[in-house]
Amino acid sequence: MRQIAALPYRTDDSAADTSVRILLVTSRGTGRWVIPKGNAMSGVAPHLAASQEAEEEAGVQGPVCPTPLGSYRYRKRRGSGASLMMDVDVFPLAVTRELDSWKEQSQRERRWFTLAEAADAVEEPDLRDLIRSFGASEFKAATQRTGMFGAVAEKSRLGPMFAWFQRLLPRTGNFFELFEAHSTTVMAGADALARVLEGGPAREEHIREVIEREHDADNIIREVLQTVRKTFLTPFDRGAITSLIGALDDSIDEMQATVNAISLYEVESFAPEMKDMAGIVVDAARLTAEAMPLLRNVAQNSARLHELTERLVRMEGHADEIHAAGLKRIFKEYGDGDTLRFVVEREIFKHLERIVDSFEDVANEIDGIVIDHA
Repeated sequence: MRQIAALPYRTDDSAADTSVRILLVTSRGTGRWVIPKGNAMSGVAPHLAASQEAEEEAGVQGPVCPTPLGSYRYRKRRGSGASLMMDVDVFPLAVTRELDSWKEQSQRERRWFTLAEAADAVEEPDLRDLIRSFGASEFKAATQRTGMFGAVAEKSRLGPMFAWFQRLLPRTGNFFELFEAHSTTVMAGADALARVLEGGPAREEHIREVIEREHDADNIIREVLQTVRKTFLTPFDRGAITSLIGALDDSIDEMQATVNAISLYEVESFAPEMKDMAGIVVDAARLTAEAMPLLRNVAQNSARLHELTERLVRMEGHADEIHAAGLKRIFKEYGDGDTLRFVVEREIFKHLERIVDSFEDVANEIDGIVIDHA
């Protein structure tokens, strides 16, 4: 027997770093910590059913990724007394709104946990492993950049008296910090894009944020290219560095192109397939942001990097299917009677597909670095 579940998550921004938090709820029977889940609904896509369960059980809304993170098993006791094995497909849901009141508010408690705390709180071993794999490492945000030697000195408790030694070293550039800063910017842009496609009165503000994030990303990529020209030693081949940051920048460029089209044509309602693709974009940005810090030690992190890139490629394939289904639906709906509406929506679909394609390009660039350096 199969069920569906949502894994509601958010990222907490601080001056030091960005970390993922997971929302758990208590079960109605035993009061143990679980994720929102339920039975599949006839005629409703699994990820949308999971999103509905999250809203009813936990009072949260946000873009949900149509590609499941994975699945876990547990035994459910039925009214007859039978204890049956259930397979649960888990869909990541990026929380953008917490409701003040919701359907099961009086029956459950909800609480935010860190990844480690959430994994320890749930009872199912498979779910525990799934939560741990969701974000195996935390990453530094763009607001704090520490040089390689500075980080070593800090961990080794070396005082400033050793600063002279750093000046003797050849310039190595701050590429890792720039990669991480750019990926953090892309993730913020993806979150804002998803809010645009949710609609609502704050749409123009979210459009503006996407555009501002794209400008921030342009400043970062400009610094990367300048650093490549000035740096004596680089951690990877210069071509690999420029290709990786270029593919990453393509994603947020297409995010800006998407919101520009939405603003230009004054689109206020969006096809469900567009929202599904936005859910994939949000999760792809999160995976990319996790991958960037792992490049600091490719040999040690090669297995996890492979897991992340494999998932990005799989999500791109799923997005292609959603894209084709969306185009087919709007062609049938607007092809004869409202050609202009069809052309406008097709353009938005095109930009959304290009965003996901760019994340696949990022995955391919990371795979190339792993092959060369692991």
